[in-house]
Parts: sequence; structure tokens; C-alpha cells
Amino acid sequence: MRTVTLTLPIDGMSCAACATRIEKVLGRLDGVEASVSFASESVQLNLDTDKQTLLAVTQAIAKAGFSVPQASITLTLEGMSCASCATRIEKVLNRLPGVEAVVNFASETVQVHFPEGTQSAAALIAAIQKAGYGARARTDETDGDAAKVRHAAAYRHELNIFLLSLLLTLPFLLDMLAMLAGGHHGWLPRSLQLVLATPVQFYVGWRFYKGAYSALRGGGANMDVLVALGTSMAWGFSAWVTLAGQHHLHVYFEASAAVITLVLLGKLMEARAKGKTSGAIEALIRLAPKQARVERDGGFADVAVSELVAGDIVVVRNGENVPVDGVILSGQASFDESLLTGESLPLVKAEGAQVFAGSKSQDGMVRIRATGVGGRTQLAQIVKLVREAQGSKAPIQRLADVISGVFVPVVVAIAVVTFAATGWLTGSWTQALVHAVAVLVIACPCALGLATPTAVMVGIGNGARRGILFRNAAALETAGRLSLVVLDKTGTLTEGRPELVGVIAGSRSEHEVVALAAAVEAGSEHPLARALLAAAQARSLSLPASHGFLALPGQGVLAEVEGVGQVKVGEPAWIGVALPEAAQAWTRQGCTVVAVAIAGELAGLMAIADKLKPSSRAAVAGLQALGIRVVMLTGDNQDTAAAIAREAGIREFKGEVKPKNKAAEIEAYKKTGLKVGMVGDGVNDAPALAVADASFAMGAGSDVAIEAADVTLMHGDLLHLLDAIRLSRATLAKIRQNLFFAFIYNTLGIPLAAFGLLNPVIAGAAMALSSVSVVSNSLLLKRWK
Repeated sequence: MRTVTLTLPIDGMSCAACATRIEKVLGRLDGVEASVSFASESVQLNLDTDKQTLLAVTQAIAKAGFSVPQASITLTLEGMSCASCATRIEKVLNRLPGVEAVVNFASETVQVHFPEGTQSAAALIAAIQKAGYGARARTDETDGDAAKVRHAAAYRHELNIFLLSLLLTLPFLLDMLAMLAGGHHGWLPRSLQLVLATPVQFYVGWRFYKGAYSALRGGGANMDVLVALGTSMAWGFSAWVTLAGQHHLHVYFEASAAVITLVLLGKLMEARAKGKTSGAIEALIRLAPKQARVERDGGFADVAVSELVAGDIVVVRNGENVPVDGVILSGQASFDESLLTGESLPLVKAEGAQVFAGSKSQDGMVRIRATGVGGRTQLAQIVKLVREAQGSKAPIQRLADVISGVFVPVVVAIAVVTFAATGWLTGSWTQALVHAVAVLVIACPCALGLATPTAVMVGIGNGARRGILFRNAAALETAGRLSLVVLDKTGTLTEGRPELVGVIAGSRSEHEVVALAAAVEAGSEHPLARALLAAAQARSLSLPASHGFLALPGQGVLAEVEGVGQVKVGEPAWIGVALPEAAQAWTRQGCTVVAVAIAGELAGLMAIADKLKPSSRAAVAGLQALGIRVVMLTGDNQDTAAAIAREAGIREFKGEVKPKNKAAEIEAYKKTGLKVGMVGDGVNDAPALAVADASFAMGAGSDVAIEAADVTLMHGDLLHLLDAIRLSRATLAKIRQNLFFAFIYNTLGIPLAAFGLLNPVIAGAAMALSSVSVVSNSLLLKRWK
């Protein structure tokens, strides 16, 4: 029995009865003693981890209608040498109560999620250190200068160590070349070979011994174990032959020295290549200027961006990058937002327009009032999202993780069998030793561990540069497997900027109908509401006061209007009226018809038109060319839906679909075995986005839609949806290639080494190059367009 005591915060309690209810729910769980405090909004648990998990506890609390706030932290890892190390760290962390950890071997980071208050960075770091590795908290500052300096210094140190190793190994390589050219093998005295090989083995190669010790002490095994074991066998045998004067036996100092040198070369090349996978993050970080010109005390002052606060007046001159998110107070300029939104053309903005940190000012100067600074800018949020996405794990990686976890022990077993079988069959135990060393040296799980995360990092980074933000690696993978895409109409296929184009008034004038409708819609953020408010403003109408606003999703809105009474604005069917022929003509033209009723009596009908985006038809055709079914679901009536679908080239569509029914429609498609994607931009789309296999939010849409989505299309262009799916498919293809190369390399390499067809030096070179080839193949994704 192992009991742990934890205190969990709880959200959602409104009275002492809630606390009692949670206690009862948790009391039914075997191995749980719970005491809930309503005052502190927390529960103290005595949890028998042999009988119950913390996950089961949090699920029970959620089922009771409450929630346990979750926290997360990203740690930078040190000391990993291969994918087995990553698997080991994951296992160690996931044994902690309530912890869900995902290690990214390529970025050398771990994302840890846990119930708030149950873990700390110090406790997590201590657990990692106990497993034999290092870790430190990762900061979210956007400059990243300290990390770049640290990595550059570490790379220079590794390069110097490699050059020393190469210098000591060079005589062995010359000796081997002389032998291949037909010269005499062994012109280097054995005593000199011992002198040259020993510092390579124990000074240069000390990292492998240290890494192997740490891994074994933590109960695991990694690549360091293989390299240390293989080279030690070769060096130890050769040292014994040399010191014991066994001149009739061969020595293999060149094998141990060359293997260590080649492995270091491979690690250097791997580190250099891995550094290029984070190019997208660096490009985004470079967008943020370090200084800003601010209006202070009647003058101007250049201050560090980190010292800015919301409300500061910032001056951005021609050619400068904007340091904050804000609103233009005066001036006009063009802004290049290509790295933020994927929009290739500069946008002209003037007074009242919103600008974003990282965009570049051209052809003008503006004064901006800062609304978002530091970590609260859109740029900082994009950097954070991309970092988290690049550190996440794709489902396709599971097989590689399973293999990496058992890889090293299996290879050691194969090496032992190879040694015993070769020695027994040939009678040459020296030859048996060489074969066993070759098996140990050529086998490495690094390529398996790098196959998926490097491709994911490059793919997600590539998307970020084009204004396509994937929430995580799973979203990137799923987007490439879609067989059906459901599209919303307003703001997705259409511009999302509807205009009032016609009014049929009853007993009141057209102006009165528009004014009353706008007065009610003043409390709504729906695109149709904006159209009515814009129409009232264009007509210079004064709006009466309203109160008691109520929105019924998919139907309409109502409110009490001063001097009039209750006014309803919404679907004619909801109001309870049949459309006259003139209104039916509007729907056939693709307009949305809105009815206005006063105290239950129809006051008028209005036609609102929303133009199809210029790129929508091309995007639909592109999706269909990829073999993806395209379906439009909209709340508009069937005639309007048919007109828009016909214009967009969509063959399947459904009109009069309420928001909650959109989610049901998607569930029905999923039950037929289809992988379904949903694209939307409004609050009404959130339920459908949540149930889709992969959801896409248009960047110009509501925050709710963006929060619910797996992929955000910053530019709000359906062609970017096409790009997202193509990029996902390209990344999946690259992952499959990487996994194939990694599997085939070990599948062929280990048997060849076991049968003596690979010299340990060649095996070492092949092992070193395997990881480099996988990373380099992933980097080819940067050429994707």
C-alpha cells in the first residue's frame, strides 16, 4: 500500500452543499479519503495509489459537475542521447500522481500537465535528475538570446572535443587507408596505438560512460550503453593483447577510436540540423523589435520593449517593425503582416485600424496606442502556440516509442547471442568479439526517435510562416487524413461582411423597421447584426433604447424597445410568417431574409447579402481535387443555401441547420467511418468545431471559435485550408519516409553486423549518419510551397 496526500483546487462550487456532494462522490471510490473545504475551494486527498489513480479522482469530480484546474510547464532537458532516454523520462514523470508528460527528443523539451497545485517545477526537475538526466525550467521570453548563446557555446565545446578526437584518430584512419591500398597493416606500433586510443576512449568518450551510468542507475538503457559497451570491448581486448604481448592476435584500437569519433561527428551534424528545425520560431522572434519610440512628458524617448505598458503612445516610423498590438491614433502606412497572417500583400491602415506587434510599417508613419504588450501580443501568443505544438507528440509516433523503450536491451541480447554463436561456430572468439561490437555500434534508436518530431517541428513551423497555426501535432496529423470537410457559410465561404440590400415594410416606414431592428441587434456580435447597425448608421438613424436582450442561437434575437414593446428580429419561420414572392426571389439570389416583429405582429422583412469570397470557389475545387467531399451546412433557408452552394461549386449542402444540429450532422458523418473536418468562424460554430476530427477556425472569426479549433487560419482564406491539408499530407509522407528509413536501417544493419559483413568502423559511420539522414530528410519540408 502506497498512500499519498494531495490538495486539489476545485472550480464550480457555489455553496456548502457542493462540497458535501463532492465528498460523497469521492468517498465511493476505493482507496480514496477526501475532505472538501468550501471556504478554500479545495479537497484534501489521501490516495492509495495501488487502488486508485488521480486521473480517476479528477474524472469523478468532473462527472459530479465540477472541475480541477490544470496547470502545465515546459522544461528543457539535458543529457538525452537517444530516443530511449526520452521514453525513460516520460515513464518516470508519468508515474507521478496526476502527471501527463510528453517528451520531444528533437527539441529536447518536455511538456508536463498536472492538476494545479500538485506539482512544482522543482519536484519535476528532481524526478528527472533522479532518472539520470538534467532539466531546467523553460522561460517564455520572446527574444531567446540567452538560449542561443548557451547553445552556441555548447556547440563550440562539442566541436573542440570532436577536433581533438579526430586528431588522435587520424593516424588510425591513415593506417586503414594504407591497408586498403595494399600496404602493410599495422605500421603504427601497438604501444603508440594504445597511447592514441586511450584518451579518445576515456576522455573524449567519457560522456558515453557518464550517460550509460545515469541511464542504468535510473533503471533504463540508452544509446550511451551501446557505444560504451561496444568500444570498451574493442579497447579492452586490444589493450590486453598489447600489454600481454599476444602478437599473433589482432588489435582493434582503430575501431574503438573511429567509432567514438564518428558518433561525435554524427551528433554534431544532428545538432546542427536539429537547430534548423526551429527556424520558424526564430523568424517570428526576430519580428519583435528590442526598442520602441514612446511619447513621454511631451517628448519622445527610446525605451526597451519590455518596459512598455498598455496605454503607451508608440510612434512607428517608415521601415520599422511594430513593437506592440494597438490602435492607430493618427497617420497612415502599409503594414506587412505576412509572417503573422500569411497575407502576402501589405495592408494599408489608417486611424482606428488595429495593428499587431511584428508587422512592418512601410510608406508612412503612425502613432499607436498600445493595447497589448510583451507576452500579451498576438505575436507572443503565436510563438507560444507554435512552441507548444512543436513539442507535442503525433499519434503516429506511438510505434516508434514502444520500440525505443525496449530497443537497447534487445540489441544487447542480440550482441551476446552473436558473440556466443560466432565463437562456437567459427572457433575464433576474436572474430566473435568484432561481430558483437559491430552489432552494438550500428544499433541506435536515435533515428526512430527523430523520425516523427523533426518532421512535425518543420511542418508546424512551415505552417506558422504561412499563417496556419496547428494547435498540436495530433491536429497536424489528423488534417492530412480528412475525407470530408464541412463548411459554414457566413464568414467562411462568404466575406462575413453582409450588407442590407432590401426592405419590405408593413405598417411602419422602412427607416423605422431598420432602426428598430438595429436597436435590438445592438447587443449582438453576429455578422447580420453588424450589417443592420451599419445600415442604420448609413441612413443616419437614431436608435431607441433597448433592454432585456436575449439571443436564441440559430433563430434570432429579441429585446424590449423603449416606446414600442417587445421586438423580435430573426428567421421568418421563428417569427411565424410565410415569405411573399418578393422575399422568395431574394432567397433564390442567395440573400438571407430577416423578419422583424413588434408585439408578435410582422413589421417588415429585410434582405441581407453576403458576397462569396473570391477564393472560395477555387478552394472548394482544390479540396475536391484532393479527393475530399465538401459539404456546406448553414442556418439559412434551403433556397439561399442552394444559391451559395451553386456559386461556390459545392454539390452537397443542407440549409436550416441549427448550431446544435451541425454537431449532430458531423457525428452522423463520423459514424459512417469518415474523417470529418469542420471549418467555421462564429460562436455558433463552436459546438460543431468541438466534435469534428479536425476543426479549422478562420482567423478573422470569434475568439470562441478559435479556442475550440485545432487549426487557426490567420488570414481567414479558404485557400489556406487547402494549404493546411496539403502541408499535413506532405508532413505525414515525410514521417512515413523517416520511419521507413529508421526501421530498414536497423532491420538490415543489425543482421549484417551479426554475420560479420560490417566492420565496426563502417557500422559506427552508418549509425552516425542514420540520424543525420532522418533530420535532413525532414528539413526538405522547408521547400514545401
